[in-house]
Amino acid sequence: MTRLLLASPLGPLLLEYDADGVRALRYWPQGEHPPAGTRDAPAAADALGRQLVRELDEYFAGARRDFSLPLAPAGTAFQQRVWRALREIPCGETRSYAALARRLGLPHAARAVGQANRANPLPILIPCHRVVAADGRLGGYLGADGLALKRWLLALETRSFELRAES
Repeated sequence: MTRLLLASPLGPLLLEYDADGVRALRYWPQGEHPPAGTRDAPAAADALGRQLVRELDEYFAGARRDFSLPLAPAGTAFQQRVWRALREIPCGETRSYAALARRLGLPHAARAVGQANRANPLPILIPCHRVVAADGRLGGYLGADGLALKRWLLALETRSFELRAES
């Protein structure tokens, strides 16, 4: 497993990947030490690491809307279905948990979709931030502190996302 700790506009990101693809992306607490062996730049022969850095840099610069990285998140068959559906939400758009459940042919599974969304090991790359509550409220993202990150990502993607008051 290769680990990179990259700077981003949202703070440090810890990325884990291997020959099968990207396995995890975590928002890393500023100032905390990463796991032993973590690099701050990909090695010269690390094609996937270079692609990962390039695509994330382009995304944060507003020049990339979709990722072409090989992704290899570990999860149940249901989680994998939800994560594939998340990747189909176009950049700059949002969907409700209920709409996502209907898209999967499971109209009464909005809560289960929310749980799979919460278990997503690749935020940003699998855009769970594009899922909102049925009434348009942002809902959750990585716990209470994550809402600012979600707002930032949606604003980056839409440049005009109007937020409703949280209740």
